[in-house]
Amino acid sequence: MPDHLFGRTTRGRLPVAAQGEGCYIIDADGKRYLDGSGGAAVSCLGHSDPDVRAALHDQLDRLAFAHTGFFTSEPAEALADMLIEQAPEGIDRVYLLSGGSEAVEAAIKLARQYFLEIGQPQRHRVIARRQSYHGNTLGALAAGGNQWRRAQFAPLLAEVSHIAPCFEYRDRTEGESQWEYGQRVANELEAEIERLGPQTVMAFIAEPVVGATLGAVPAVPGYLKRVREICDRHGVLLIFDEVMCGMGRTGHLFACAEDGVAPDLITIAKGLGAGYQPIGALLTSKRIFDAIDAGSGFFQHGHTYMGHAMAAAGASAVLRVIQERGLLEQVRTRGAQLHNALQAALGQHPYVGDIRGRGLFRGLELVADRDSKAPFDPARKLHAKVKAAAMDEGLICYPMGGTIDGMHGDHILLAPPFILTEDQIGELTGKLSRAIERALAA
Repeated sequence: MPDHLFGRTTRGRLPVAAQGEGCYIIDADGKRYLDGSGGAAVSCLGHSDPDVRAALHDQLDRLAFAHTGFFTSEPAEALADMLIEQAPEGIDRVYLLSGGSEAVEAAIKLARQYFLEIGQPQRHRVIARRQSYHGNTLGALAAGGNQWRRAQFAPLLAEVSHIAPCFEYRDRTEGESQWEYGQRVANELEAEIERLGPQTVMAFIAEPVVGATLGAVPAVPGYLKRVREICDRHGVLLIFDEVMCGMGRTGHLFACAEDGVAPDLITIAKGLGAGYQPIGALLTSKRIFDAIDAGSGFFQHGHTYMGHAMAAAGASAVLRVIQERGLLEQVRTRGAQLHNALQAALGQHPYVGDIRGRGLFRGLELVADRDSKAPFDPARKLHAKVKAAAMDEGLICYPMGGTIDGMHGDHILLAPPFILTEDQIGELTGKLSRAIERALAA
């Protein structure tokens, strides 16, 4: 086969994905892989959903694309309505894009334009958290707090302040309750706002459940409510990045619902299209939309493929499937079953320090010593060995390194399709357990 594709790496050769069947991807040699991470928490309905495929075929026969500088479309309007019906209180408008990085980039730019429109041009600073990941475009990468991802592009990045994440396993001290810990780390936001000058800060961005860079770490009770109070006190916009944790992944269509907190802006993608089409969205409050409408009437932003009719039709079909088949409840049920299975198989493993997450969004942190929580030597590249061993076993999972500070620590992220069966939970945990043992022995 000619080799002209510039992929994610210039080394090695990946198997060729040839077919999707439920929770499995089948390669060109016929090998079956259980998709234990939905790729990167994308394929929430598996790889062959008949209703989504039918919706895409139907839309293709009608209209594939019309540029949003000239037209709107029925699929785009319908998708926006469906999202707002389920959105947190105050969220009223949907800006459709093609992925998560685009959605975060749009959120940052809209936050800036909002303050220009209301006569507060001095507000331009963004605060985020260490070990966050918000995307790979320059604005999103600047907001992200993972040093490994940022390092080589640092001279190109806008200045963003980074405070502590809400990472209970690593940072809650002995004798400190969950509540006390959550309030302590949330109060770092207020301290940073005051240090920068409240009149200069425009937004705080956070993942309600941190995905790729920490491994399914949820906020402790009370943390996000305290963050909301601080933002309100200082007139700072609150952005929730739900690109990975949203759209049902935690058992709620919007992950922040479990915490009872509504932001000013929400970014979504991944599970919104379930992999059937590239799509993302920025959801914003009525207050922000009205400020643009009363001012310039024009958001100075845009992409060629935003509001794509095929992508919107596919996403609407995904949301209908999630709602009509009761998949949110199933995610909560299967999530508890998966957690229990992981605990039974690996909860006492000498090199598994923590098993965490919500719904079908679970993380395992690997440690060299359970008592001290000391990580493995990064030179060992344990996460890469787990990934390779899992693929050999016929399991797709999402291991990452740098869990603690961008360099040290290893975790494994699991985000299987919502249609996962009980039998497949056993298959997943069995293959994962063998992969971990093989990686540790390597």
